[in-house]
Amino acid sequence: MLRLAQIGLGPLGRFIVADAASRRIATVVACVDTDPTLHDRRLADVVPACNSDVTIAPSLDGPPDAPIDWSAVDCAIVSTSSDLARCAPTLRDLLTRGVNIVSTCEELLFPRLRHAELADELHDLALRHNARLVGTGVNPGFMMDTLPVAMSAVCRNVRAVRVWRIQDASSRRIPFQKKIGAGLSDRAFHERIADGSLRHVGLGESLHFIAHHLGLAVSHWDESIEPIHADRDLACDLGPIPNGNAAGVRQVARGWNPEGDEIVTLDFRAAIGQSDPPPHDRLRIEAEPVIDATIAHGVHGDLATVSITLNAVRSLLAAPPGLHTMASIPPVRALA
Repeated sequence: MLRLAQIGLGPLGRFIVADAASRRIATVVACVDTDPTLHDRRLADVVPACNSDVTIAPSLDGPPDAPIDWSAVDCAIVSTSSDLARCAPTLRDLLTRGVNIVSTCEELLFPRLRHAELADELHDLALRHNARLVGTGVNPGFMMDTLPVAMSAVCRNVRAVRVWRIQDASSRRIPFQKKIGAGLSDRAFHERIADGSLRHVGLGESLHFIAHHLGLAVSHWDESIEPIHADRDLACDLGPIPNGNAAGVRQVARGWNPEGDEIVTLDFRAAIGQSDPPPHDRLRIEAEPVIDATIAHGVHGDLATVSITLNAVRSLLAAPPGLHTMASIPPVRALA
């Protein structure tokens, strides 16, 4: 059984711990969170499904009287932030200890887009300490990047890739509903876009992941973001959403080649009560042959994120040391 360290016990981290226990694929042997209300508590008291006596530590060093034995950890799961710069101190510390890492940090899917120097540093650290690091998730991490790249295996002469992910966010966790601006007025929505706190993180990384791994020459790209307005009064876990306020977000990333052809298009929509169009995932690869595939109703984001995070561990452990992407580790499959 895999021996994991869970770094971060927000809603996603707790879901990961519970799923590892329920599937009996891993045991959590260490747990770290900076929230002082969690320090020195038993993990089972915070995540009852795991039935673990592990004590939640305030730092990677562990409590003074019981330091964490990192040699007993097969892999650390880091689910703390979408921003790679904010995750970097934790990643550096773990890699220096020789710990393998699977992280849900969205910018880590293709870190060279925004953090090229940091990516080089993390890769060098991983090589020096015989460790491995990869960023994954459902999106970014699979639906809008790894899946279309994998589907291209049956194609030749790929000319363009288009992906749509349309979600009803009603059943998503509260932090996700906040991230898409559910319930905000137009003014508040655009204020949060301006301060950078409202966006689907990782769409640009997905675009460049596709372009890089399929050899598509993206010379320039852009990203647009706009609210999806409620067409009736709605309710979500954040509270009521008046008719006309934002129910969610639509974000589109486009990449063009030097000739001006739009060769990668990613259309992401997530809203409370999304119905027109109905929720689904779709990808279209313009190639020989053309691939046009749709997953009716779409893939549930929270369940899929937890699943792929845990499923990726064995694939990462089978890869050579270094900083990886989802295309450079062995194919990820469901663990039984």
